[in-house]
Amino acid sequence: MQDDGYVAYGVTVDLVILTIRAEQLCVLLVRRGLAPFAGALALPGGFVRLDETLVEAARRELAEETGLLLPEPPPQGSAWPGVHLEQLAAYGAIDRDPRARILTIAFLALAPDLPEPRSGTDAAAAEFVPVAALTGLGGLGGLAFDHAEILADGLERARAKLEYTALATAFCPAEFTVAELRRVYEIVWGAPLDARNFHRKVTGTPGFLEPVGHSTARDGGRPAALYRRGAAEILHPAMRRARAAGP
Repeated sequence: MQDDGYVAYGVTVDLVILTIRAEQLCVLLVRRGLAPFAGALALPGGFVRLDETLVEAARRELAEETGLLLPEPPPQGSAWPGVHLEQLAAYGAIDRDPRARILTIAFLALAPDLPEPRSGTDAAAAEFVPVAALTGLGGLGGLAFDHAEILADGLERARAKLEYTALATAFCPAEFTVAELRRVYEIVWGAPLDARNFHRKVTGTPGFLEPVGHSTARDGGRPAALYRRGAAEILHPAMRRARAAGP
């Protein structure tokens, strides 16, 4: 039989969905109801159909497995309301899936708040799990397939991009205080930041924050000015990253 260079393999999508709940960085996980890895925790995802794009497959699998629905993809060049979504990487190790040769495309999604997930299709359960609670090999062990590697890459991408982009605002509501933004950095980086230095940096970085013209006392203290994300995509100067010891 002639080898024409083509290899038959499947394509899946997997999603690293991060949010902040109860002052903890959390990831959305499902508990697999079917083999392989039945009973194990995994990232939501599944096979791409022939008639859908990668993003369409990601939206469908997320809805089927967790009941959560990402917004419709925006026109090219437009902002995606309420969520940050980007392609993370492709993973194609020969033995990553015991069923067959499977290539997966992973996405990273960040959101300030999401509804409670509910399990469906081949997921026996779905829940937001604090990243710090995932113990084992490398702090992220026990996940199905190569999802520990994918999750670790997603966490590193999110933590690194907080240094030089406005990505931290993706964890915030539409209007937020500097203290609330600082808390995002502290939770994602896993280290405390000096409040005065942080306030000076974020308010002094051109295009990072835009004042909305009023304040709030929702934290129970003195009224604090509210801001929204500005037009800047890249921060200059960059924020100096605080290194964390945990996963």
